[in-house]
Amino acid sequence: MALVRDPGLQRLHKLETNTLPMGTGVVMEGAVDIKFLVTLGGILFSVAGAAAVGKMQIKSILESLGDIERRLRDLDKRCDAMEATAGITSSRVNVLSDINSVSALATYNSKITRLEVLLDETIKTQQQHRHEYMSAHNGSHPPVKD
Repeated sequence: MALVRDPGLQRLHKLETNTLPMGTGVVMEGAVDIKFLVTLGGILFSVAGAAAVGKMQIKSILESLGDIERRLRDLDKRCDAMEATAGITSSRVNVLSDINSVSALATYNSKITRLEVLLDETIKTQQQHRHEYMSAHNGSHPPVKD
């Protein structure tokens, strides 16, 4: 581009210089030549090719994103199941620890000891009643009268 002074208006204008093919050296103002059209076509094809490649890459990325999202949901479900299992296990351990606590075992042992004492007294009482019953009859029943 060359700047030239327009003698009529006394100001600067841009003047595009284009040459005709085959190097004729003729300067044409505002003309479009084949070289320009080929360059423009190449740029358009490059942009179209880049758009196609970009579209394919975006499609591939979206598919990968869908796969990652599916995996993340599966992991989330597994994590929820593990948390539920951990909660149940924790509850069971707490129940078992309460059952086997020192104070609970002491209470159970004192109840068992009391039951053993009551059982021994019941056995002694039963043996005394049996002895009284057997001595009252001398081991045989008197004959029953009609």
